[in-house]
Amino acid sequence: MFRLKNIIIGKPLHNSSLAHEKLTKIKALAVYSSDALSSVAYASEEILWVLAPIGAFALSFSLPIAGVILLLLAALILSYRKTISAYPSGGGAYIVAKDNLGQIPGLVAGSSLVIDYILTVAVSIAAGVAAITSAFPSLLPHTVALCLVFVLVLMIVNLRGIKEAATVFTLPTYIFIFSLLTLIAIGIYKRTFGLPIPSAPINLVLGSAPQTYITLWILSKAFSSGCTALTGVEAISNGVPNFKEPRSRNAAMTLAAMGIIIVFLFGGATFLAQTLHVTPNPDETVISQIARLLTGRGWFYYLLQASTAAILILAANTSYNDFPLVFSLIAKDGYVPRQFSARGDKLVFSNGIVALSIFSAVLLVVFHGDTHALIPLYAIGVFLSFTLSQVGMVIHWYKSKEAGWRTNIMVNGFGATLSGIVLLVLATTKFVHGAWIVIVLIPLLVLTLLKIHKHYLDIAKKLRVDDDHICEHPEHIKVIVPVATFTRVVVNTIEYATSISNDVTAVHIVLDEEKSEKLRARWDKYYPNIPLVMTISPYRAFLAPLLDYLDGIEKSMKPHELIMVLIPEFITHKWWQYFLHNQSGWILKSVLFFNKSFVIASVPYHLSEPQKKVVAEK
Repeated sequence: MFRLKNIIIGKPLHNSSLAHEKLTKIKALAVYSSDALSSVAYASEEILWVLAPIGAFALSFSLPIAGVILLLLAALILSYRKTISAYPSGGGAYIVAKDNLGQIPGLVAGSSLVIDYILTVAVSIAAGVAAITSAFPSLLPHTVALCLVFVLVLMIVNLRGIKEAATVFTLPTYIFIFSLLTLIAIGIYKRTFGLPIPSAPINLVLGSAPQTYITLWILSKAFSSGCTALTGVEAISNGVPNFKEPRSRNAAMTLAAMGIIIVFLFGGATFLAQTLHVTPNPDETVISQIARLLTGRGWFYYLLQASTAAILILAANTSYNDFPLVFSLIAKDGYVPRQFSARGDKLVFSNGIVALSIFSAVLLVVFHGDTHALIPLYAIGVFLSFTLSQVGMVIHWYKSKEAGWRTNIMVNGFGATLSGIVLLVLATTKFVHGAWIVIVLIPLLVLTLLKIHKHYLDIAKKLRVDDDHICEHPEHIKVIVPVATFTRVVVNTIEYATSISNDVTAVHIVLDEEKSEKLRARWDKYYPNIPLVMTISPYRAFLAPLLDYLDGIEKSMKPHELIMVLIPEFITHKWWQYFLHNQSGWILKSVLFFNKSFVIASVPYHLSEPQKKVVAEK
């Protein structure tokens, strides 16, 4: 098993290697910006899905809506640059909200981030598979299977370590940026110089719900759908500890670079969709339609589709870097199982990576890998964490009164106001389309985290050793050995029992009277001084009669007396042979462990490998 593990994820790294696992700005942009950059591939399309049914005239509103979204992006990037400088230890919205707003807001922000990261993986992979099925429609029936394969691949790559994952994912990210910028340049060039461009086909979505005017409600819905372009903006502030020194400065520069790239990609894609009169199609993405109209189905079209699919799938990798880190911080505070705070063999938070994969796979199966079904659930958690983070930063600057605090309050206050407004719009417009699930889920998750924390506090209180505590040593040890047959395994256990106590009792459950009589005869011969208690089991069960006997022993316990149950077990030479034998010892240990305050121990007896016969040559 260890050899297989080393083959799949590589050999363990020494603690001293952690410093070498940090990321440069080039790699960090690929790792932490892939979510935000990939949103470009479907954000414009989500706007068009809302506008197109109204009629052709409504499509002209897509570019102004994109402009407002980019204004919000600029405000968020300025705000998060302030967060990075103030909290270089990472954690983003969770740490900021917890430190400045209190426990509950911190847990709300943390829960929002956790749900957001799970949805990011599901949405990104579903969108990536949609790009693949757009190019190869014959793969449509295998959508869910393809999604699960990509989840498995991402999990394995990330378990191999953050630096190795960054190396794998850097090239596809930059190919996507280059390909889409090239497509936008080709489109602008052809439009500017009047070069011929095929007309976009009229599809049934256009004008399917015709109106002669557009309402503020429709514009709000389109705006909220397009805000998916802003998902992932907070990822860099969450992952600051993974940057090379000076980490705050490098993270801030990477965040600014990401913002500039998104402006060109999202703005350019929306501009081309509007000028080419492209409408959304359930069987082909908007980016695919734009590329096909401008360049045909040549090598560049397939390069763009491949890179789009890659960046959409790799967008999930942002979550694979941030989810385990945020979850580890929540675990250190005692709100989720502490196993999530420990680094694995490759110095990554392996338990968080595996948990994220499982949660995302379940979502993809439940929603059949449908991007449009997942999108309404997506942005609520994002903007809730945005809002709490920015409000927390306003409180931080007000308390600290650092140099330039008034300016910083204005920046973060503006970001908080805008993201709060978007949150309300999203919650209103997307509520009946699935957002209610997230709105209900966040409070439930917070209550679960609080319950886990209460459990840890109760356990710590019960296990605490006070200064006036006196350690009490047992005055007497009573050893009980369950015996099925008279074998070397039993002899080995009895010999150990007599070495630690003078009060040893063997217990045998009578299932076959003839075999039990043979056991009694041999026992009296070898261990006449050790009592063998025989209990008849009329229903042929060994566990219930044995537990009844132990209940009686427990009731008769004296003060300062310790009861120890020693379980004889033999270990087969081959691992698979273990499953050929009943697991009564393991079952007994499990039952006693959770029900009795005894000392429970196994005394293993390892069976040697059978000797091979050697035939001498004459």
